[in-house]
Amino acid sequence: MPGRLVISIAATALLFAGCESRILKRMDICPGKGSASEALATLRSHSQNAAPLKANGQCRMEYYVQGKKKPQSESLSVKLWIDPPLNIYLQADKAVIPKAVVLGSNKDEFWLAIRPKEISRYYWGKWSDQDASEGPMLNPRTLLEALGIWEVDTQQDWSLSNEGAFDILSKREHGVITKKIYVYSCDYRVRRIEFFDSEGRPVAGAELDKYEEVSDGFFVPGVIEVTSQGQKTEDSFSITINLQSIKPAEITEQRRAALFRRQNNPRGFKHVRQIIGGKWIEEPQ
Repeated sequence: MPGRLVISIAATALLFAGCESRILKRMDICPGKGSASEALATLRSHSQNAAPLKANGQCRMEYYVQGKKKPQSESLSVKLWIDPPLNIYLQADKAVIPKAVVLGSNKDEFWLAIRPKEISRYYWGKWSDQDASEGPMLNPRTLLEALGIWEVDTQQDWSLSNEGAFDILSKREHGVITKKIYVYSCDYRVRRIEFFDSEGRPVAGAELDKYEEVSDGFFVPGVIEVTSQGQKTEDSFSITINLQSIKPAEITEQRRAALFRRQNNPRGFKHVRQIIGGKWIEEPQ
């Protein structure tokens, strides 16, 4: 698995100021773990229980249109398939815009297609070319982590602190905190993930709630809130996913090939961007 994350998802005013954070609600306090290695080992054991799943639900998407100060809002139906460790396919549909948002990844590539004409963008790239400070508005890796499907890189510089009901795992790169994971000490499920750029500025985050047990020892959040702020206002984006049906799935090879394979030469988008050498390059149309 790639060692660094594509990150333009989150920690904007929408996450930190717009409404009360879910994890700030009153919660019981339990003893936390004694060390970062113990905390990481617990999270790793949870991830090892991950199994293929499918889910349906609803989502609310907000995005900015160039020249407008207020975000535009869309309500969409969602279909989600997960085939651990890196296969993911999320499709969000609107009555007049099927496949309004498609997010996917496999062991080699990731892609994000957004079809509403106001933004009309397609991002894609190989995991090996990703960079920690660049990324699409919604990232498959963050969604996989939010769903509890991730591999902990114990070789990184992790530290553990505790604030109230939460153990907080912090990862440092070159002495700068680039990631924080808030884990509720009583059940040791992740409630919040924050990402930071190479200068320690918040650039990404996701909040998780209403966990359900999908299979023995494998719990998935029924509510996932993700927000994003790019360098430009029109690159800002937020999505709240409410999964109403989460079930184990048997994914056939035929279904796997159909869901987790990127479309070559995408057409019909205003912008197509590929990540090359850690930078997003606009492809000619």
